[in-house]
Amino acid sequence: MSSPVIAIDAMGGDFGPRCIVPACISFLASHPAITLTLVGDPDVILRYIGRHSFDDSRLRIYAATQAVDMAEKPSHALRYKPDSSMRVALELVANGGADACVSAGNTGALMAFARQALGMLPSIERPAIYTQLPIMGRHCVLVDLGANLDCSALNLYQFACLGAAAAKADGVSEPRVALLNVGTEQTKGNSVVQQASALLKKSSHLNYIGFIEANGVFRCEADVVVCDGFAGNVLLKGSEGLVSMLFKHLDEAPILFKLLAAPLLHRLKKDITPARYNGAGFLGLGGLVIKSHGGADEFGFQHAIQQAVYAVKLRLNDVIKANFLDLYEDSVPKCD
Repeated sequence: MSSPVIAIDAMGGDFGPRCIVPACISFLASHPAITLTLVGDPDVILRYIGRHSFDDSRLRIYAATQAVDMAEKPSHALRYKPDSSMRVALELVANGGADACVSAGNTGALMAFARQALGMLPSIERPAIYTQLPIMGRHCVLVDLGANLDCSALNLYQFACLGAAAAKADGVSEPRVALLNVGTEQTKGNSVVQQASALLKKSSHLNYIGFIEANGVFRCEADVVVCDGFAGNVLLKGSEGLVSMLFKHLDEAPILFKLLAAPLLHRLKKDITPARYNGAGFLGLGGLVIKSHGGADEFGFQHAIQQAVYAVKLRLNDVIKANFLDLYEDSVPKCD
């Protein structure tokens, strides 16, 4: 395939071009077959490029006159920011000018603009955000991470199909699918979770194993864990906070301990540092979109770009679409 082209929302995130532009230049230096298109205010972008050396045939600038604020309401952005860097980057994907889009900007606005620009896969009501949590040497797909705070049973059923399709695309032949709940007993959970479980039990296409608690996620008891965006975001941010606290305590440990435990510490930082797994994908859209953590540093943002490149090379959307159609029945059974 030709060299992947990734559209970058250069104005998004907590740090904007001050972080994103250097991250892109560093990424290109170590990935000679990739082209990045920085979308935003050209004067601001050029200011942060400064005297950095780079291949201008692989680092392009595409003008956009507006930027979406991190706290801006999605409806306001849709109405008043038609030339925002976020929307223009997504339009490049929609028009074939880029293979994927990466943004660290406002999640709600990104989802709204992406639905408008790229459309949805057939049968999908809402897109969902997913990531692959590194657990015990393998990955667990967690979906949704914050795109949908309130979900219906049908939404959760569709998220399960999309998550299983994503796991299959990553090489898991029969992914174990579970619903996040406050207990594993069949009587636990609210009415939406109970109804979603009833739908999943009736599916002959999914390897549904029932409910899972948050601690079971980190025991690798399932390959795909499904929940609404509120619970998923809390679970993800809580795990990131726990890892950060762990590394802080390790950094403050006596020097002798750190010398003796150096191999273990190196492995831990390689395996579970949150920045190494920055970049969550949108499932259900008609194009590839990667959401970077808004507070990601240069190192973390480079990993979000890497996620986009991986998705393009894998033809992830095509694979997910094909797997989803196999997993999702033409007519979903109604809740009891």
